[in-house]
Amino acid sequence: MALSEEIPGDLSKVKQKVALNLTARQLVCFGIGFAAAIPVFFVVKKPLGMEMGAFTCMLVCIPFFILGMYEKNGLSAEKLFYFAIRQKYLRIGKRPRVVITKQEEMDKILSVRKEIEELESKAKGNIKG
Repeated sequence: MALSEEIPGDLSKVKQKVALNLTARQLVCFGIGFAAAIPVFFVVKKPLGMEMGAFTCMLVCIPFFILGMYEKNGLSAEKLFYFAIRQKYLRIGKRPRVVITKQEEMDKILSVRKEIEELESKAKGNIKG
């Protein structure tokens, strides 16, 4: 009887576990969630009772737990949020297509030439005068 261990085909998806079979990122997110939830529990426990205190504690913890566990296409939630915000607000939107016809180009060239001639004639007039 031979001992065997399955090796995943793509080793880039394997994450190093730090403690309790969780990655370092997950431990940090869970720690932040607990650190945010415990004070909320003690503040809410007295006026609203134990059950509502526990419920609000869970409501405060859950977003951090989701951030720690969520991963799509190999990207963590923070990276996905960063890419979404960058795409929506930090990058320029669609550029409108501007079509310049040959006639508009010729009109622009003629107006520039006319302006140059006027400036030259004014300059010659100032030198003579």
